[in-house]
Amino acid sequence: MTHNLATYLALPGNTKEAMTHWQEVFGGELQLLTYAQTGFDMPAISQDAIAHSTLTTPGGTIAAGDAIPEEHSNPIRDTVYSLLYTTDTPDEARDLIAKLVAGGGDEGMPFAQAPWGGYYGQVFDRFGVMWAFSCE
Repeated sequence: MTHNLATYLALPGNTKEAMTHWQEVFGGELQLLTYAQTGFDMPAISQDAIAHSTLTTPGGTIAAGDAIPEEHSNPIRDTVYSLLYTTDTPDEARDLIAKLVAGGGDEGMPFAQAPWGGYYGQVFDRFGVMWAFSCE
């Protein structure tokens, strides 16, 4: 049996935009499934909303869906979580950070040498998701 741990995000109605942007930044294969395609009749949410999506990147899998409006009460932008992306070289991390910033994000913590000897930095993308980057 193969095990895999993936991140799942409930986004406030912008899943298609976010997942498409992340595919542009990180590459990979994107799959989107709307509520209409599932056959579920969900009066509280548009049939065009994303019920489930996956982005399988070279570094792992991100899954997301549009939150049902009355269930979405927590802010996306926060420092209590981050998506940690580890690269082989500092230049790879800098390139990904630059793409997120160019796409409307802002650098939370500059990517620099960390006290433990590697490199580390943080970026909030335009959707409020905190990405942490690390490499040796």
